[in-house]
Amino acid sequence: MIYDFTYQNPTRIHFGKTALEHLSEELKNFGSNILLVYGKNSIKATGLYDKIMGILNECGKKVTELAGINSNPRYSQVMAGAKLVRENNIDLILAVGGGSVVDCSKGIAAAAYYEGDAWKHYWEEQCPIENKIVPVASVLTMAGTASEMNTGSVITNEEKMLKLGRVFPFPELCPKFSILNPELTYTVPKIQMVSGIFDTFSHLMEQYFSGDDDCTSDYLLEAVMLSLINASRKALVNQHDYEARSNIMWCATMGLNKILALSKTQDWEVHMIEHQIGAYTDCPHGVGLAIVSPAYYRYIYRYGLPKFVRYAKNIWKVDGTGMSDEQIALEGINRLEAFIAELGIPQTLREVGTTEEMLPLIAKSTVKGGGYKKMDSEDVLAVLKECF
Repeated sequence: MIYDFTYQNPTRIHFGKTALEHLSEELKNFGSNILLVYGKNSIKATGLYDKIMGILNECGKKVTELAGINSNPRYSQVMAGAKLVRENNIDLILAVGGGSVVDCSKGIAAAAYYEGDAWKHYWEEQCPIENKIVPVASVLTMAGTASEMNTGSVITNEEKMLKLGRVFPFPELCPKFSILNPELTYTVPKIQMVSGIFDTFSHLMEQYFSGDDDCTSDYLLEAVMLSLINASRKALVNQHDYEARSNIMWCATMGLNKILALSKTQDWEVHMIEHQIGAYTDCPHGVGLAIVSPAYYRYIYRYGLPKFVRYAKNIWKVDGTGMSDEQIALEGINRLEAFIAELGIPQTLREVGTTEEMLPLIAKSTVKGGGYKKMDSEDVLAVLKECF
């Protein structure tokens, strides 16, 4: 652990089949005015909406609703929520849904009392918080983003064709509490389940593929990757396997609550590329990550060869006998690609609506970074062409 760090995560997690029973006790810590943020019709169809509204009413809360949040939340939805916060003097934003709903809620919390262009200030310029912040909490219905225990907020500005992530400062934008009942994830369609699984897996790899030091965080990342692979295969057989779904849910939370990133340099260029694919196509985030990952890692593996060899051997159990390091590394990436196919995720950009004309626009607008190799527009375009 060669890099100094400070770590704090104030989110209280209620996990398991009885997790929702803690909602009423948590609500006592906040004022009367609640903004309930959710997606389209799923929480009403499953009965979760009625349960939560019953608890809110029993606790004497006045509820304002913001429904219809997209799977890639829009800046226009952030601003609509910000307006509701101001007009109704909201004391708590309660996000019910997946990571997109939670991300949108954090964006609302940050933007509501900012007097100016919040998009430019907070997402484009990544400025510090300078205004009142409304507390956020969540009831999770889909595992993948870890937004329930971090300060990230990925928002799409549909007018500018930009999808940008902002990691807000701790502790202001961390959810005050999050309710995680794995049973609530049973109702999501299979494509959303596997998209969330790969979102988690990508988070782990983005942190893992960096550095050449002996870091405890890498050993922890490997353990969570192995757990996720095992649980995912069980969930593919039976989506109602509670143990498998609970392990997936906790892997997702652990994957990006920053505990596994301590003393790590990191990459995150797969995410930057996918964000712009999402801005142009609105494809599910985890699906886009899965499409980009094999091509990206084949493009950069030589620059971090020892880590890719370790990954192949420790995660995918590549024997390596009689193989060169390059062959071992490439076989590890091949097995990653096979796992993506096993999950049933699309494997080309064409399958999610990307056109050839979009590729240079996506490449140019992608935020450039990278871990073992620093990327430029030509590099990004080469990756995009490889997975087109």
